[in-house]
Amino acid sequence: MTTEYFVDKHSIMRQIWGRGDTILFIFAGASAEFALNKAVDWLYFTGRLPADPLGRLFSTVKYSQAIMFSEKQHALRTIDSMASIHAQVEAKRGTTIPDWAYRDVLFLLIDYSIRAFELLERKLNSAEKNEVFEVFNKVGNRMGLSGLPTSFNAWTIMRQQHLMQNLQQSNYTTDLYAQYKKHLGAVRYKILLQSQSLVTPPRVRALLHLNRTSLFQGVIVLYKVSKRLKIDWLLRALILPANYKKEIEALDRIVS
Repeated sequence: MTTEYFVDKHSIMRQIWGRGDTILFIFAGASAEFALNKAVDWLYFTGRLPADPLGRLFSTVKYSQAIMFSEKQHALRTIDSMASIHAQVEAKRGTTIPDWAYRDVLFLLIDYSIRAFELLERKLNSAEKNEVFEVFNKVGNRMGLSGLPTSFNAWTIMRQQHLMQNLQQSNYTTDLYAQYKKHLGAVRYKILLQSQSLVTPPRVRALLHLNRTSLFQGVIVLYKVSKRLKIDWLLRALILPANYKKEIEALDRIVS
């Protein structure tokens, strides 16, 4: 009997989410955008993100990879678990997370999956970009989200609208960046900012006053060389603290 997977074994999504370096750049971009989102107060309600932003990153990766690499029923249970966790948070707060906020998270994961892979690997073709969109749209549909786009082109339009309408600088932005610096340390925090400059769209860079030209571009060139030499683990050691060594090693998945 052939095993059915939520994400096809040959999908570009497995290449994107099976490589630790790509995942780190996805979350570099996401960390920038989360700090600007008008619904970021929901992340502060639980206290998990400001208290342990790196732990939150690895927790999110765990859920994402469970969806990308598991057989279909296990992946569906994972998505249902995510929906249940959000419902519990809503019940505790006595109100619901706005539909647009759910869509924002889904949209940024689509965007940064593409941006990070293209930054570190190669340009994706139209079919591959559509695959990225389709997988996350399936996740959104399973979670019961409303107002989702029906095509990659429709997503592109909605993504730009969301970037213009749902982002702002606030006290949460300032505090969250202070937490990033606290947990990463001064040197790694600067690396985070440079990484964000490379992967974020213009609207995010403008709101955060990130330099359009990143000093990290030269490092990306070195990284591509180091990958050929099988020493690309150095990049991760630079970006994340040593006490997360096991979590960093677990980011890579065998892509078959």
